[in-house]
Formats: sequence, C-alpha cells, structure tokens
Amino acid sequence: MHLLASLIFFTRLPWWRLRTVPKEAFEHVVDFWPLVGWFTGSVTACVFMASMAVGLSPSFSAMLALSSRVLMTGALHEDGLADFCDGFGGGTSRARTLYIMKDSHIGTYGVLGLLIYIGLIWAAMADLGGLSQSGSNSIWQAGATILLFDTVAKSAASLITGQLPYARTEEEAKNGVVYVGRSWQGWLMHALRCAIAMAPPLALCVALGLGSMVYVLPAPFLVEVLLMLWMRRRLGGYTGDCCGALFLLCELSLYIAWLLLAVNLML
Repeated sequence: MHLLASLIFFTRLPWWRLRTVPKEAFEHVVDFWPLVGWFTGSVTACVFMASMAVGLSPSFSAMLALSSRVLMTGALHEDGLADFCDGFGGGTSRARTLYIMKDSHIGTYGVLGLLIYIGLIWAAMADLGGLSQSGSNSIWQAGATILLFDTVAKSAASLITGQLPYARTEEEAKNGVVYVGRSWQGWLMHALRCAIAMAPPLALCVALGLGSMVYVLPAPFLVEVLLMLWMRRRLGGYTGDCCGALFLLCELSLYIAWLLLAVNLML
C-alpha cells in the first residue's frame, strides 16, 4: 500500500486506478521513494538506450531521456529545486524563506538554478552516452548507470525525513501531507528498503564490468548531509521542495563523480 502511494505521489501515471489508497499512506511516501527509482530509473534508462540504439546522438538521447522522466513525474522534483533555489537564495529569515518557497511564482534564483541544473545533468548524461559510443563503455552499461544513479540518489535524499522535522504544519504544506519521522526500528527498515532498492542495479553494473562504480556511491550521501545541515540552520527542518532539490542534486553529484572517475581511468 505504501509503495503504491509513493508511485501515485511521485509520478503522474494512473496508479490510483489500481486501488484506493488512504491518506495516511501518503505520510510514508518518502520511505518508499528509493523503490520508485526502479520504475523512473528503468524508463529513463530505456529511453536513453533506445535512442542511442537507433543512431541518435548522445546529446539528443540524453534530452529525450530527461524529458521522459519530467513527463513521468510532472516536473515534481524540478519544481522543488526551483522553489528551493528561490527560497534559500532570496530568503533572509526562516519565515521569509518558507513564504518564498510556497509562492507559485518563480524568481531569478529559481530560473538560474533550473538552467544550471538542466545544463549540467544533460551534459553529464550526454558524456555518458559519448563513452558508450566510443567503445570504452556500452549502451547497456550506460543504461545500468542511469538506473543505479536514480535509485541511489533517491535513497540518499530519503534520509532527510529521519534527520529533520517537517518545517510546515499540515495546513501549510503544499500537498496537505506531513511526512512522518522514524524511530530506530524505522531506521532499520528504511536501511533495508534502501539496500533492496540499490542492490539490483549495483549488481547489474558490476556484472557489466562497472565494479569501480562503488567508488562514487558516497558522493550523494555527502551532498545530502551538507544540504541537511544547511536546511537545519536556515529552516530548522525540511519541506517537500527540499526533498525534490535533494534528489536532483544528489543524482547530479553521482554523474559528476562518475565522469571524473571515468576520465582518470582512461588516462
């Protein structure tokens, strides 16, 4: 039930037709977010691989793959990143930051944040395709990498709900849902969910000859800790927008770390 709630919340596909989900289940959607990465990561990877297989350029394939994910999620995470950049860039106090983040209008910081993020993730994914095209990697390896990075980034970002309290009340929340925290038993269960989410794509990468991938896995967790400390200092908690921004920035750190490692391996 909780996994279905997460699929309904984090994508725009009609999962709700399968079964009616009670509102309480949506309080735990972040806990099952890493498992949603199997779906979003697989679709993104398949679009990228299919585009490369029919002869499209790495740049165009990367844009199609990213566009497919935006369509799947309804730009939920990108909206969060824009609001996060506006709030943390323009806010001078906790109240002002929360007010700006809830405003439906996008500001200069949000526009610049999205442009910089999209430019970097697009270039990074295109470079991943370039490696597969050059023969030092394969299209299957590129697809496995995209899937792994999606699940690992969601796993790292999902930790925030156990580290900080929700910064808004249920009435103030955009979606009317306050994510619950975690007991120590909850942390153990969440660690198991993250391991289940990350293990299959990581095993696939290793089987395809990408054993060195393990060296880049700490990157998103470091990014998550640094951003968590910033959120605690600025807001004393987190919001849904913070979760979206966390995921995208954690994923971007994986692409950058992998490309840096790949370049050094080829030297």
